[in-house]
Amino acid sequence: MEKTAIIIPARYNSTRLIAKPLLKVNGKSIIQYVWEAAKKSKLAQKVIIATDDERIAKEVTSFGGQYELTDNNHKSGSDRIAEVAKRNEEYNYILNLQGDEPQITAEAIDLAIKTLINDKTADISTLVRKIVDREQINNPNCVKCVFDNNFNALYFSRCPIPYQRNEQESDYYAHIGIYCYKKESLIRMTELKQTNLERQESLEQLRALQNSMKIKVALTNLNPTGIDTIEDYEKFKKEIEN
Repeated sequence: MEKTAIIIPARYNSTRLIAKPLLKVNGKSIIQYVWEAAKKSKLAQKVIIATDDERIAKEVTSFGGQYELTDNNHKSGSDRIAEVAKRNEEYNYILNLQGDEPQITAEAIDLAIKTLINDKTADISTLVRKIVDREQINNPNCVKCVFDNNFNALYFSRCPIPYQRNEQESDYYAHIGIYCYKKESLIRMTELKQTNLERQESLEQLRALQNSMKIKVALTNLNPTGIDTIEDYEKFKKEIEN
């Protein structure tokens, strides 16, 4: 039987918002919101929070979650989850769920898992949504994705892609940062060197594309608020409290 583990990387010393997994809204931490969504998945058999900090580990214990401590020198969430994935040998698929996505849903998680399981030629799956707010097209914090007719990712960029040269209005798709990996593909990717495109765009998934790995995308209507800044936190807090 093929088995899937959801691994949630959670750092304390986040660059833009320190201790964000521990921030509370209505008495519940951001990391607990994410964990609760993951636990509702129908396709995953295990949920693990991968953290480098005892304060986050203590919080996870308080709400009944499972954690594993990781090296505090990892450069990315993928490196952190790869460390945990190697210890959990019985799992064929690993879903990387960011610890700062409190509005993620079990349905979105299962869509990413199902998309990868259904395409045996793919290494990774991820989600995209159609952009309806045209202001997001030029926002570098909103990562755009273009894909082929079979929903294989061609490129991800912080720039508007495609470039709209003609008058006809183009469709744009935003990337939602949830990834499902074949475990061997996750380990392979994290062992590869950073590529020039990855460094230029600061987008880790470009390392996979530039090394001919196949990323399958699935379309969703979900538009979650990720918590990267204090403004994001205040926005999420307002949405929950209202």
